[in-house]
Amino acid sequence: MGLGGCIILIAVGAILTFATDWDMQGVNLDLVGVILMIVGLIGVSTFSSIARRRRVVVPPTTPVVDEQVAPHHHRRDGYSDGYGV
Repeated sequence: MGLGGCIILIAVGAILTFATDWDMQGVNLDLVGVILMIVGLIGVSTFSSIARRRRVVVPPTTPVVDEQVAPHHHRRDGYSDGYGV
């Protein structure tokens, strides 16, 4: 059951509990409405906890290059490459 189904359960339960005055023999519609609202709230909390677990950020698998380490640059000043020694 998705989030929409849980919200529908809550709405139907609230309608049965607060907006109707039907009398059915052997059925307490106020209690049925409260039960539907509780089941809908449990569903919403379960759905939100599962959705939160799915949003876990996975670190990248590519190697990270540290830019603070300077690459080896050869100086071309005429003295360090063997000429003039």
